Amino acid sequence: MGLAALLLFPYTIVKHKNELRALSRKDLGFALLAGFLLAVHFATWITSLEYTSVASSVVLVTTTPLWVALLAPVFLGEKTARLAVMGMIVALLGGVIIAGSDVCSWMPGGITCHFQDGLAGSQSLLGDLLAVLGAISGAVYFMIGRHLRRKISLTPYIFLVFSASALFLVISMFFMEGAPAVYPTRVYGWLILLAVVPQLLGHTIFNWSLKYLPAGYVSVNLLGEPIGSTILAYIFLNEKPPAVKIIGAILILAGIGLASFHQKPQPGVQHS
Repeated sequence: MGLAALLLFPYTIVKHKNELRALSRKDLGFALLAGFLLAVHFATWITSLEYTSVASSVVLVTTTPLWVALLAPVFLGEKTARLAVMGMIVALLGGVIIAGSDVCSWMPGGITCHFQDGLAGSQSLLGDLLAVLGAISGAVYFMIGRHLRRKISLTPYIFLVFSASALFLVISMFFMEGAPAVYPTRVYGWLILLAVVPQLLGHTIFNWSLKYLPAGYVSVNLLGEPIGSTILAYIFLNEKPPAVKIIGAILILAGIGLASFHQKPQPGVQHS
């Protein structure tokens, strides 16, 4: 998050200095809140993996679209279409199948699951709750972005949000773990790639689309991540996906298709 903000800094200051100065205290406060929620999303989700299984964590954190569907009508006045709800359910089912395939397999006598040993019930519950908190914070983050992107250009918005998120995460690191660790040079190279590709390119696309599409639909497309990760793992790690994962991927794509069937960009909005 910090590297992404640093890369955005020169362009943002040169091209959007006046827009940043013109931001009201209310909008600036919402941007800081969005950054805080993004930090909570990453911190709680990644931490949950220490306490619960990967399958449980992934399934629970990808409930973000359901929380958006529940909260968006209240806070944004955006009613979730029936097809969108159906799409969310189908896509979530696909996500459950993909995540469950990591710990369960189909045997002649039925489904057999092998869960990680040594996790106490209380620890698993803590991990599950952290994953749910990551989903809820991600949902509220999307709704704030939907509100702010209607009046703030993309670059100033993501610069403020990424900067705030990085600041909150570094502060939490000092409180929980002490000074940040010193990593080998090669690690920083991978961190730069993370900042440029998934953060500046991937995550920014979601924030761009929030200006034109309802938060519920944008969040549903997050469920496409398991498909992309499966394809990349096959190409770069030679991990061939089993048939059940392919079925889950088909359901995710079908769910996204249903959810987007009647979604159109807002009329009269200039692209920025």
